[in-house]
Amino acid sequence: MPKPPHSTSVDLLTLHALRCIGFAGLPRVARTVGLPEADVESELIDLAVAGLVTHASGDFGGWGLTEAGVAADAERISAELDAAGTRATVSRAYDGFLVLNPELLDLCTAWQLRSVDGVAVPNDHTDPAYDSRLLDRFADLDRRADGACADLFASMLRFRRYRARLTTALTRARSGALDYVSDDMESYHTVWFQLHEDLLVTLGIPRH
Repeated sequence: MPKPPHSTSVDLLTLHALRCIGFAGLPRVARTVGLPEADVESELIDLAVAGLVTHASGDFGGWGLTEAGVAADAERISAELDAAGTRATVSRAYDGFLVLNPELLDLCTAWQLRSVDGVAVPNDHTDPAYDSRLLDRFADLDRRADGACADLFASMLRFRRYRARLTTALTRARSGALDYVSDDMESYHTVWFQLHEDLLVTLGIPRH
């Protein structure tokens, strides 16, 4: 019988989301975790009482990790990998992800800039054929990324949230909401960046 996927506790999901996305308001944290705002807010308050997160009020307020929170997240995420026996699986997914990451960056550059008579100019999205070709390439990259991370998605439930968010972003972009390629806070590029950050943090690899 296949081993059931590992399920991360809600408090660690919330703490780790802040580690991967940085300072953020409650709605963004909740979208990242994939749980109702009320549930996530309750966890954030408990984490704040424990000294692991801090809250700033005001129009530009939000939640962020304290130094103790960063250390606690690193320790708990590492312990989770050992308890779940998934360290090798995450490492393989990271290796596959690294192969695809330069292509993703090139596609985002091509989405934002295009060459006209040998000169790079902003893509004003007035050429549907150009955008469509790039979206097809994003879809092809997405299929290969799904294959590279298939074992990871199967073995750790918290990583499946990235799969769902990437699918949503690409679907919205292909339906005409072009901000979901690279501009929206839930764009394909943003979610991809967060997955990259999560893989690095989970494996304890510093970002260069």
